Amino acid sequence: MSNSSSITEFLLLAFADRWELQLLHFWLFLGIYLAALLGNGLIITAIVCDHHLHTPMYFFLLNLSLLDLGSISTTLPKAMDNSLWDNRDISYQGCAAQVFMFAFLITAEFYLLTVMSYDRYVAICKPLHYGTLLGSRACVHMAAAAWGTGFLWAVLHTANTFSLPLCQGNVLDQIHGNTLDQFFCEIPQILKLSCSHSYLREVGLLMVSVCSAFGCFVFIVVSYVQILRAVLRISSEQGQHKAFSTCLPHLAVVTLFVGTSFFAYLKPPSISSPTLDLVVSFLYSVLPPAVNPLIYSMRNQELKQALRKLFSWKF
Repeated sequence: MSNSSSITEFLLLAFADRWELQLLHFWLFLGIYLAALLGNGLIITAIVCDHHLHTPMYFFLLNLSLLDLGSISTTLPKAMDNSLWDNRDISYQGCAAQVFMFAFLITAEFYLLTVMSYDRYVAICKPLHYGTLLGSRACVHMAAAAWGTGFLWAVLHTANTFSLPLCQGNVLDQIHGNTLDQFFCEIPQILKLSCSHSYLREVGLLMVSVCSAFGCFVFIVVSYVQILRAVLRISSEQGQHKAFSTCLPHLAVVTLFVGTSFFAYLKPPSISSPTLDLVVSFLYSVLPPAVNPLIYSMRNQELKQALRKLFSWKF
């Protein structure tokens, strides 16, 4: 055994062994990454440039797009680099940076989704108080709280994880090496390399994080139960449709984000396998940032109109 200070790099899990398949993965990842950059970039630009979208809902959507850009840029470029150059290593410092950024952005995103559910609850259940409860200062404070909470949890988890003594070896797809069972650096996989019972400290911190996330999930569910009750009391069918149309994109994003994350971490060990774990981790870390712009723009007429104005101004 050796202390973590003697480890200079980790090995990441490869998506394929053959060069042809690795090249195919590179082009697939590149397409997904460019689509995510384009989609989120267009949403950010449209919201910034169109004063009609300077509302709490779109302010939070802008923050969500920024977080999505950051999270997919934390994992996918390194995966593309490894696939293109048939390389699996990541430096110790690079791994720590990836753990910190991913934990920071994913945690902030979940708290932001919770804030966005509150925004929809106030807009539909307490419309007369919307301007008071969600003024510009309140929105900035809530968004800053989401970003700040994500940063705090990321600092705690990263410092705790990389202070543990790690076994000699460096592969994240086999427990006996410094190989991680993952295509990017992730805390549970690094804990498998720990040589002492000190890892239980980080496990305890993870459990606190899970409890906090569960609290946010309960808040989202309760918010949507109240929203559903309020919408069903609307007499006109057109009013019900309009209310639902403002909530469905957020509900779809929450379902995608929470569903893939919960399945990744809470699936039964009996169905776990390296291939399934790799696919599931890819889904929850890459799919939401790439798909979220499509979900939000698909039925959002205000956003579509802003994008049309943006393109007409450009061309």
